[in-house]
Amino acid sequence: MERKFKITGMGCQSCVRKIESGIGQMNGVESAGVNLIMELLTVRADEARVPSEEIIAVVENLGFQGEEILSEEKRGSLEEKTAGIKGLSCQSCVRKVETNIGKLEGVERVEVNLATERVTLEYDKSVIKFSEIKEEIENLGFYIVEERVSTAEVFDEKRRALAGEWRKFVWVMLLSIPVFYVSMGHMMGMWVPGAINPDYNGVSFAVFQMALTIPVLYLCRDFYTRGIRSLIKRAPNMDSLVALGTGAAFLYSLYGTYRIVDGDLSYVHLLYFESAVVILALIKLGKYLEEVSKGRTSEAIRKLMDLQPVTANLKRGEKIVVVGIDEVERGDLLLVKPGERVPVDGVVVRGRSSVDEAMLTGESMPVSKGIGDSVVGASINMQGSIDIEVTATGEDTALAKIIRLVEDAQGSKAPIAKMADIISGYFVPVVMGIALVSSAIWYYLGSKGMVDLHETPAVFALTILISVLVIACPCSLGLATPTAIMVGTGRGAEMGILIKGGEALEMTHRGDIVVFDKTGTITEGKPVVTDVLSHNIDEGEMIQLLGSLEGHSEHPLGEAVVEHLKEKGKAVLPVEEFHSITGKGIEGRVAGRRVAAGNIRLLEDMKVGAELIDEIHALADEGKTPVMVVIDGQFAGVVGIADTLKENSIEAVKVLKGMGLRVAMITGDNSKTAHAIARKAGIDEVLAEVLPEGKAVEVKRLQEEGSRVIMVGDGINDAPALAQADIGVAIGNGTDIAIESAEVVLMKNDITDVARAIELSHATMRNIKQNLFWAFAYNTLGIPIAAGGLYLITGHLLDPMIAGGAMAMSSVSVVTNALRLKRFRSRV
Repeated sequence: MERKFKITGMGCQSCVRKIESGIGQMNGVESAGVNLIMELLTVRADEARVPSEEIIAVVENLGFQGEEILSEEKRGSLEEKTAGIKGLSCQSCVRKVETNIGKLEGVERVEVNLATERVTLEYDKSVIKFSEIKEEIENLGFYIVEERVSTAEVFDEKRRALAGEWRKFVWVMLLSIPVFYVSMGHMMGMWVPGAINPDYNGVSFAVFQMALTIPVLYLCRDFYTRGIRSLIKRAPNMDSLVALGTGAAFLYSLYGTYRIVDGDLSYVHLLYFESAVVILALIKLGKYLEEVSKGRTSEAIRKLMDLQPVTANLKRGEKIVVVGIDEVERGDLLLVKPGERVPVDGVVVRGRSSVDEAMLTGESMPVSKGIGDSVVGASINMQGSIDIEVTATGEDTALAKIIRLVEDAQGSKAPIAKMADIISGYFVPVVMGIALVSSAIWYYLGSKGMVDLHETPAVFALTILISVLVIACPCSLGLATPTAIMVGTGRGAEMGILIKGGEALEMTHRGDIVVFDKTGTITEGKPVVTDVLSHNIDEGEMIQLLGSLEGHSEHPLGEAVVEHLKEKGKAVLPVEEFHSITGKGIEGRVAGRRVAAGNIRLLEDMKVGAELIDEIHALADEGKTPVMVVIDGQFAGVVGIADTLKENSIEAVKVLKGMGLRVAMITGDNSKTAHAIARKAGIDEVLAEVLPEGKAVEVKRLQEEGSRVIMVGDGINDAPALAQADIGVAIGNGTDIAIESAEVVLMKNDITDVARAIELSHATMRNIKQNLFWAFAYNTLGIPIAAGGLYLITGHLLDPMIAGGAMAMSSVSVVTNALRLKRFRSRV
C-alpha cells in the first residue's frame, strides 16, 4: 500500500538521501522516495507491518518533521468543518444553534465558541451537506462566514511562507548593511561616525557590530537548528556547512570583541562580523530566489488545480442548491449553465450543448454533447444548459487523475539522477574534511614561515575554513535533475503529453524504433465509405437502396453505409423480407425492389456477372473492402469501405523518419490490407496477421534484436505490448487499461505528439546534463579556489562573502536553467 507524508525541515539532497535511506531500511518497506521540491515522502509498505506512526517516528528521529497525508478512503464519510458564525450575542444564542443543529440527521457534533465566534461541525457528508447545515443556521437568525480552502492550498501555504521569508531577508539586509559599512567603510576612505570608528573607539566599533549581528543570527536560526541537529545525528547537510562557517566567524569575532574590551586593540582589524552577516544575507536571498524558482516549476500542477470549480449547482427536485465541490457525491444531479465549468465528471441526462475540452485534450474545437454523452470536470459548457449525473468525484475524476499523474511524474527520479544522489551522500562530509585539512595546512605553513601570508596564520586559516564551508553547495547537485523533470513533465502536460515519470522521460529519447498499432492509432478505427461505383443506375439511388437495407444489419460495414446515407441526406426506405446470408451478405425487399449486397461469393451464388471487375480488384489492392450490390437480379455497382488513415498519420511517420527512427506497424489484419495502409502512411516495416497476444511477443523479438522499442497503441489488446515495450505510448482517447499500461499518454488524438514527446525528452535530458555539468564544475573549481589554490600564484584569497554569494547563486542558476524548459516549443 502506498502512503504519502508531508516532510518539513529538509534543506538539500543530503536530507533526501538520509530520509530515503532511513525509511528504506525499515522492515516491511518496499520502497521510499522523497520529492525535495514538493516536500513529499512516498512509502510503499504493508500498513499492518509498518504503521504510519513508526514512519513518522523515524523521520523525526532523523531530525525532520513528518505528517501523513490521509487518503479520502481513510478519512471516510465523516467530515469536520470549522467556520465563522456571526450574529451571536450571548450564551443562549450558542445553545440555540447547538440544540437545533444537533438534531439534524447526519450531524454528529456541534460546538459553538462565543468568544471566537466559531462553529465546529462534524457530520456525515453522505447524509447531509454543509450547505444544508448552513441554510438551517441562517434560518435560526445567524449566518456563516465560510472559510473555503482552495484546491491549491499547498501552493497558497508556500506563498505565505515565501512572504515570511522575504520579510526576514529584508530585516537581515537592513541589519547587515550597517555592519558591512562600519567594518569596511573606513578602509575605503568613507566617512564613519567617530563614536564607532575603529581608529578612535575600537570598543564601540566591535560592540556595535556584535549588537547588529546577533539579531541576524536569530532571524537565520533555521540554518543553525537544522544544521547542528544534522551534525548531532551524524548526517551533515548544507545547513551544517552554513552553520559551521558563519558560526566559526561569529565565535572568533566574539572572542576578538572580548580581547578588544580587555584592551588588545590589535583585534579591531581581525573581526569577521561582516562576513557572517553578509554570508547569511546572501544565502538567505539565494534560498528565497530558489524557492520562488522552484515554485514556478510547479505551475503546471497549479494551473490544473485552478481549473477545478469551487462550487456546483446541485438539483434537489425543482430546487437548485449551490454546494461546495467537495460535497458533490456520485449519483447527484447537477445543473451546468452556459459559460460555467463542468464541476465533476458525469453523463448528460438532459439538454444539449457544445463543450470546450481543450484543458484535457488540447483540441481547440468544442465537442457537441447530448443525452448519454460523457463530460469531464473542468471542461467549459459553451452554449445551452445541461443536467449531468455525477459519475466520478474527488480523486476519481479525470482531472484529478491527470494531476496525480503529473505529481507522481514530478516526484520521480530519472536513472541519471542516481549519480548525483550517490555523490551528494558523501559530499558534505568530504567538504568538511577538505575545509579542516586545508585550513590546518595553511596554518602550519604560515606559522612555520614556509609561506608568506598577508594575515596572521590563525586568521588566514579561519578564512580558508569559512570560504570552503560556505562555497560548497550540494543543493545544486540535488536540484539538477528534479527541477528539470518537474518543468519538463509540466510542460508536457500543458501540451497534452502526460509522461509518467523521470525514467520514462529519460528513456523516451533513447528509442530507435516506433511501432504503431493500426486500428484506432494509425487509422480512425471506424470504417467509412470511400468509393461508390454504380453501373447502369444513378449513384444516389443505389446508395439509398443499399443504405436502407444495411440499416437492418449489425455488421460494422453496414453501419458505414448507413452513416454515408445520412451524410447524403437521403431518406430511409421501408424494408421487407430482410435476411442475412452467412459468410456472403444480406438481401431483402426495399421499396418493392429486390436488393442484395455482399462479397464476390454472393454474386456467384446469384449467378450475376461482376462488371467493373478491374475496379473491384483495385479497391482490394488498396486495402478496401468491396461490397457488391445487386438490384432486381442485375449487378448495380460496388461500394468501397475502409478504415481510413488519420489526417496526421502521414505527417507523423514522415517526422519520425526525419528524426532517424525506424517506423513499423503491427496489426491483426490480413497482410494485403495491412501493406496497403502502410504504403499510404509511408511505413516500410509491417507486422501483419498478429494475434492480440502476439503483439507483445513481436515487441520482445525486436528488443532481443537490440532495438529500443516505443510502442504506440490504444486498445485493450495493445496493453501487453505497451507494457513490454521500453516505452509504451497510449492514445488518450483509448481504453483505460491501455493508458494504465503505458508510460506516456497522448491526450490529443494526434500521433504527431509521439515526435513531440521524443523532442521534449531530448530537451529535458539535455537540460539535466547541463545542470549536472555546471553543478559539478562549480564545486570542482570553487572548492579548490576557496581552499587557497590560487594564493601561491596570485596572492589573492577568496573572500568568504564572495564564497557565500557564489553558493547562493549556484542553486538559483540550476533552477533558472531548468525553467527554460517552460519555453520549449516543438519543431513538429
